[in-house]
This record gives sequence, structure tokens and C-alpha cells, in this order.
Amino acid sequence: ALEKWAEIKNQNKNLKLHFVGKLQTNKVKFVIPFFDYIHSLDNIKLAEKISSRQFKINFKPKIFIQVNVGEEIQKNGISINELEGFINKCQKNLDLDIVGLMCIPPNNDKTKDYFKIMRDLNDKFGFQELSMGMSNDYKLAIKYRSSFIRVGTKIFGKRVK
Repeated sequence: ALEKWAEIKNQNKNLKLHFVGKLQTNKVKFVIPFFDYIHSLDNIKLAEKISSRQFKINFKPKIFIQVNVGEEIQKNGISINELEGFINKCQKNLDLDIVGLMCIPPNNDKTKDYFKIMRDLNDKFGFQELSMGMSNDYKLAIKYRSSFIRVGTKIFGKRVK
């Protein structure tokens, strides 16, 4: 992304780039300040690293906390039971600009239920932005007030393995 977008971003100061996907702590120094949004804050170690970096370079990205809404062991994210404490620590102790929640729900017939849970959690914490929905369920996500959807497959086609 840095190679592909650096010159374009440099020439277009109003361009806002979004980091989507798993962010490793050792990559934070490259991601901030290049990306304006991070859609995948999923643990306290990463939160601390982002906080430290943003103060070093005086740039605060807008951040979505990834929620493991389906409590799937193979997925990253904060559990619903730990979410309130995590949000408080991120906002009060680490001074992160948390703008909303993000999820990748289980791939089953209960997507609507997970989107409703996410919408309700987002409302509970007073966030304005919500990042959920992909190529196969983005219309449903929009019905549940998702403000950011990830529709790469609809735009670029299926990945070639």
C-alpha cells in the first residue's frame, strides 16, 4: 500500500486511506500517519503501540474496535463482555480516537442478529460510525446503519489463489 499510494496521497491532501485487516504491532510505524482510519483494533498491545506512535508523530488516526461478535475462537477481536473496559482504556488512558465498532460476523444464517447486536453496541457507546458488511451482506449491513462496508470482491472480483 505504501508503494502504491504514497505519491497519490502526497498529491491529494484530502484523500483518506483506510487500513482494513489484521494490523501487526511491528507495522504500526508504517501505518501511522499513512492511513487515516484503522478498522481493526483488536487487542490492548496494539492499542498501546498505536497510542505511543500517535504521540511521537502528532497524528491521531480514527479507529474502529474490532468486536468478535460471534465469539469465534479463530477470529480476532474484543469479546462483548470485555468491550466496555477496553473502550474506556483506549479513550481515557491511551487517548485513542475511537469512532466506532467493526465486525466480521460468523458466516451463517444469523448475520442479521449479529448486525443488530453491533448496531445496539455502537449506540450504547455513542459512536457515530460502524464498520461491517462485505460483498455478500453489505445491503443488510446498511439496513443496520453500517457507515463503512468492505466490498472488495464486488469491485475487484474473487481472489486468485
